[in-house]
Amino acid sequence: MTNKVSDSIYNDYLINKFGISPRTIEIAEEAELSLKDEFAHLDDITSINQLKVLSAFQDNHINATHFDWSTGYGYDDPGRAAVEKVYSSVFNTEAALVRPNIVNGTHAIASTLFGILKPGEELIYATGCPYDTLETVIGKHSTEFTGTLMDYGILYKEVPLTSELDVDLNAIREAISGKTRVVAMQRSTGYDWRPAISLDSMRKVTELVHSIDPDIIVMADNCYGEFVDTIEPTDFGVDVIAGSLIKNPGGGLALSGGYICGREDLVKRISYRLTCPGIGDECGLTFGQNRNVMQGLFLAPKVTNAAVKGAMLTGVIYDSLGYEVMPRAHSKRSDIIQAIRFENPDRQVAFCQAVQAASPIDSYVTPMPWDMPGYQDQVVMAAGAFVQGSSIELSADAPLREPYIAYYQGGLTYEHARFGVIKSLDELIKRGLI
Repeated sequence: MTNKVSDSIYNDYLINKFGISPRTIEIAEEAELSLKDEFAHLDDITSINQLKVLSAFQDNHINATHFDWSTGYGYDDPGRAAVEKVYSSVFNTEAALVRPNIVNGTHAIASTLFGILKPGEELIYATGCPYDTLETVIGKHSTEFTGTLMDYGILYKEVPLTSELDVDLNAIREAISGKTRVVAMQRSTGYDWRPAISLDSMRKVTELVHSIDPDIIVMADNCYGEFVDTIEPTDFGVDVIAGSLIKNPGGGLALSGGYICGREDLVKRISYRLTCPGIGDECGLTFGQNRNVMQGLFLAPKVTNAAVKGAMLTGVIYDSLGYEVMPRAHSKRSDIIQAIRFENPDRQVAFCQAVQAASPIDSYVTPMPWDMPGYQDQVVMAAGAFVQGSSIELSADAPLREPYIAYYQGGLTYEHARFGVIKSLDELIKRGLI
């Protein structure tokens, strides 16, 4: 390194206000320059998605009355209905549930699985081991009755990925049986050491399953993947998807909630699980959140763009320093997550602490590993966000287990995502951990 940084008032501000070293800035600038063409392609994707969302608002005649409050049961809430029509249009589905009382992505996915599976039917995860909290929902580690899928007599299989970390179509074909009701895919990395499942691979699984039996439901956990590309899984035949509003589609404005989009008959069944049979989607107060949910969705393509760019910059920077990263540097993305393999708990924790210090909220707090509900290991999380737990905002989390991987995601603006990775690198250098 030559320790020569470009002459700019921005770099002077980084050095003088935040104490960032010239070496750190030079590493970031070289990485950013190598991503110029990829960033331009991401901007094209964002422009298409922005117009897709705009069209959904226009086609569904969204107006100011849709931001009004309802009370009590929320019967005939026009705003709630409008939000769900917009989501159906964006994700190209027959129906949608978009509700603030869905507490997170895991809740949305769990409601979906409980709604479309019956005792004695089989669920197959076609993308290997699911995310930690979904393992809990399924009941893989349950030793007593806790209301999991397996507790209720639902059968479960999972198909490992190939050695190339992609879906194994032959193994999926062999796993499907006469009892198989749902084949599920997790698009995002989760806490696995793999890239996000590409849309092309998800399409191949969908076509395979429906060719074997068109009555088998293909479900996708779409968390972290919305608006990363110009299409979504439901555009090529996935029957139902689920995700969180405090990830990509909420645009940083939704205060809580989740969404489920898909075939009308499936969404209706899921609504009976979310509320109760006989009521389903007919009730449900939105607590005045329709404006935030809609405005967040409108901003979501641009916010997702910032997060993807931040993840790509992180991958290129840490790859250049000799760390293993996933996805690989300069590879095509299917979610907003960048994983860095630190092989050392001190580096892993220091990385997350630096991201916290780069946050607008609770920047003075030092995150430490703790026992989070639903996780099998202690987790350290950097989450200095305006919305608690919002992983579309700048955040990082890391389960304290070998090989000590940290997962970086989010950033409502690229400038903030960029600063987060700069801060993390600078802190590791100053602590003598790089």
